Amino acid sequence: MSAHVAAGHGNAAQRVAPTMLDTYREVLTPEGVALQLPAAGPVPRALAWLIDLLVRMAILMVLSMVLGMLGGLGQGLYVIGLFLVYWAYPIVLEAAWNGQTPGKRALGLRVVAGDGAPVGWLPAVVRNLMRSVDMLPFGYAAGLVSCLCDRHGRRLGDLVADTVVVHVRPRQLEPRLPPATPLPPGQRLLPDEQAAIVAFGERASRLSAGRQAELAALLYPLTGSAGGEGVRRLHGIAGWLLGRR
Repeated sequence: MSAHVAAGHGNAAQRVAPTMLDTYREVLTPEGVALQLPAAGPVPRALAWLIDLLVRMAILMVLSMVLGMLGGLGQGLYVIGLFLVYWAYPIVLEAAWNGQTPGKRALGLRVVAGDGAPVGWLPAVVRNLMRSVDMLPFGYAAGLVSCLCDRHGRRLGDLVADTVVVHVRPRQLEPRLPPATPLPPGQRLLPDEQAAIVAFGERASRLSAGRQAELAALLYPLTGSAGGEGVRRLHGIAGWLLGRR
């Protein structure tokens, strides 16, 4: 069963590799753990920027309607608000909202430090102030060229601040197992054996009853049962391994 599960994971990796492997940024944490950060390209970043632009325009529109009733004082306050919305909006949100603005959140993107750590205030300030350079000579041309030339899709602001925009991994849902009373295994299981049993429980709904019984028969020394009872015992062990007591 372990070989079967490993083969399945291998096939999945082969399907993912052609589309994402070339954009991964691998970093090594101080603990020696290798992290692979799926870097975002210029297209999703541009769409996220467009969403943020619409949000900022909406904020400024509301400000203009409210402050317009205050005459000259309102005009002065509007200039201050315009400055804050243009410059403080991305800096504050990226530093205080886990590296995301509304646009990045909508597109599933996040700004992180070059080593994969959460982005801090100083990098957020630097990368956003550098937008004035990325916009040269017009329409973010310098930033686009940098994104296309850098294998991790970084614009000039990212290179200076040592940041990278990555895709946020979808949240893993708790695997659904068939209903069964949690059952502790009667012997010590190796990590790959535990993973194989959990995978069996997770995929049981996609397997025929005959196929489940066939796989359960391979683990008769562990369950001490065959057929439907062996399948139920495996489901119970899988639930126990996942912490269902």
